[in-house]
Amino acid sequence: MLEKADNVKPIAPPHAVPDHQRSARRGGGGRVLLGLLVLAALLGGIYYGIRARTSAESALSKETVQSAVPVVDVVRPKENAPSQALVLPGQTTSFTDTPIYARANGYLKKWYVDIGAKVKKGELLAEIETPELDAQLRQARADLVTAEANSKLAAITAHRTEDLLKSQSVSTQERDNAAGAYAADQAIVTSRQADVARLEELQSYEKIYAPFDGVITARNTDIGDLITAGSGTRNSELFRMQATGTLRIYVAIPEVYTPQVHIGAEPTVTLDEYPDQAFQGTLVRTDEAINPLSRTLLAEVDVDNSQGKLLPGAYTFVHFALHAHPGSVTVPSNTLLFRSEGLRVGVVRDGKVQLVPVKIGRDYGDRVEVISGLKNTDAVIVNPSDSLTSGVTVKVNSSKPAGAS
Repeated sequence: MLEKADNVKPIAPPHAVPDHQRSARRGGGGRVLLGLLVLAALLGGIYYGIRARTSAESALSKETVQSAVPVVDVVRPKENAPSQALVLPGQTTSFTDTPIYARANGYLKKWYVDIGAKVKKGELLAEIETPELDAQLRQARADLVTAEANSKLAAITAHRTEDLLKSQSVSTQERDNAAGAYAADQAIVTSRQADVARLEELQSYEKIYAPFDGVITARNTDIGDLITAGSGTRNSELFRMQATGTLRIYVAIPEVYTPQVHIGAEPTVTLDEYPDQAFQGTLVRTDEAINPLSRTLLAEVDVDNSQGKLLPGAYTFVHFALHAHPGSVTVPSNTLLFRSEGLRVGVVRDGKVQLVPVKIGRDYGDRVEVISGLKNTDAVIVNPSDSLTSGVTVKVNSSKPAGAS
């Protein structure tokens, strides 16, 4: 057997690596891997940074383009424009206001009614003593009796001469004279009869009667007053009567509203003394002419006053209902654009603005009536810019309902 020599080193395996070299190799590989990971992270950060910047630039560009499109608020026109009341001041007047005068001279014997008395047509109001008229009537009747007697004698004479003419006892001339005298006496009788009838008619005016149903509003005489016939003398008005069953109210209608106010309309009448009550009136007539100074049409409104609540001379308000135009709509006042070519509103159609010409009717303050140019489906721009033009692209504000005004 061979013995192991002390100076012989053992032979290492062909693939065996010393421990310190193995450690050195392991440390170098880790650093490379770590460097690769750092490089990869750096490259990824750069990539994602560039991508984020590109995305941000794209979003900013898109937002800039979007912000360049104006955002507008729109409303929908409303149908059934409300009726409007035209309120005009007026004053009640009695349907008939008549002063009552005497038709015979004399002295007031007695009066039967005073102010505030409600009288009927034909009711006795007062009596007048007319001594001079009575004397004239007596004389006229006496003269009539004389004339009738003379006429009777003339008639007898005429008949006798007619009979005598047949026997040739009188001439034709005598017959004609008798016939003429009879005709003249008949004329005198007729004249005396007319005189008596005239005086009797004047005597009938000794009693003063109410000419219609009404109220006595004035009594300007008393017992013993000297009465002078006619209306041209001082203090000759005995009574004043007013018919108050129906009252008249005259109102001045502005020219712009005359096409909407017609005869037969039934306005309501209100008074301050009756705040919770309205009275029915009827437009019965107009003067059919515009006053060139006031630019108004004078109209008469009659009001039934059978209950006697209304008094002549009262201050009233006459309310005329002005109905909306057929097919009209209303829009807020802040949708209107005043341009040199006329009134316009901005309407959004297919994302673009279109300036539409409109014709307005009545003004309700915060809203106006549009007679033509709009439909209730149009999207009308609220508070449009003065520089707004047709064809501009806009965006409708979706946060506000289109029907809001």
